[in-house]
Amino acid sequence: QVQLVESGGGLVQAGGSLRLSCAASGRTVSNYHIYWFRQAPKEREFVARITRSDDVTYYKDSVKGRFTISRDNAENTVYLQMNSLKPEDTAVYYCAASRRLSTVVVDMDYWGQGTQVTVSS
Repeated sequence: QVQLVESGGGLVQAGGSLRLSCAASGRTVSNYHIYWFRQAPKEREFVARITRSDDVTYYKDSVKGRFTISRDNAENTVYLQMNSLKPEDTAVYYCAASRRLSTVVVDMDYWGQGTQVTVSS
């Protein structure tokens, strides 16, 4: 069992930055690929992932060059640094863990509770 807790969301102006954290407990986060998804009024969508063994990252096209996912295995924490934020980035952001390498919601094994990010124009 893995428990995931997100933090770091908030209200920021367009062009600003936020860093989200995803703290894991239960089993070590290094055993799982870790993902960030987001959900606005519509369906939950993939944002970024980092692989469990070699920290290879992959991003949704619209956040490439602006968002960076990283992990600190010693702290059992994964981060999402978000720069140059846009109003369309407004959503609830969720971290997730899976043993599968994927970008789809149904392949995730564990979810956090989410943290709200609001970007004002």
